Amino acid sequence: MSVPSVPEPVVSMGGLLPAVARAAQIVGHDDDVRILPEEVAVLGRVPQARVWEFAAGRTCARRAMRALGLPASPILIGAHREPVWPRGIVGSITHCPGYCAAAVALEQDLAAVGIDAEPHEGLPAGVLETITSPAERAALEDLPSRPVCWDRVLFSAKESIYKARFTLTRTWLDFTDVFVTVHSSGGSFHGRLLERVADETVPAGFDGCFVVGAGLVLTAVTVAGARPLQSGVGDR
Repeated sequence: MSVPSVPEPVVSMGGLLPAVARAAQIVGHDDDVRILPEEVAVLGRVPQARVWEFAAGRTCARRAMRALGLPASPILIGAHREPVWPRGIVGSITHCPGYCAAAVALEQDLAAVGIDAEPHEGLPAGVLETITSPAERAALEDLPSRPVCWDRVLFSAKESIYKARFTLTRTWLDFTDVFVTVHSSGGSFHGRLLERVADETVPAGFDGCFVVGAGLVLTAVTVAGARPLQSGVGDR
């Protein structure tokens, strides 16, 4: 079985993205995590763990923006709790215990970016049945057995697809609005929107890739072309 992986403790979100995008990540602790005053004002009163999570995500985003040669601007919060990117930028932020990452690109290069990070472990009991169709579950059963937790890969793939599509439509999908096929060799997946949520102004299908390693599942989706609507992608 050819499953994309990286030697522990190294994982790379950047390796899942096209050359026109940039990513930054934090694995474990980072003493240089910062939150800007403008961001503090919009975050409000939240638990300290959420402050750290928020600050780490914004720190990664600014590092990725600097890698594109852009100024490290504040990244505020939109009406849907999504990061509000500076004009001309699309991006995505993700975090899970012990890991945080952000990916950005210029609007002229990509229409949308969606990334997600998950712990590499099976989904809690009952979750898979909630987020998938019987046909999706049957397809997962045809994949090679462990060491890969394919249910978690599929969950993460859907998250990345939802974030990318949100950039284009400013609306969220339900987990069962997209049918995802995971390919065990080559580390790729494809998501097909169901007819009930199809929108002729945006793609009906999304292609992405994944990597498994260091106790993590990382997924990424990008959409080529200029973005038609205002910037913003969810930070779920």
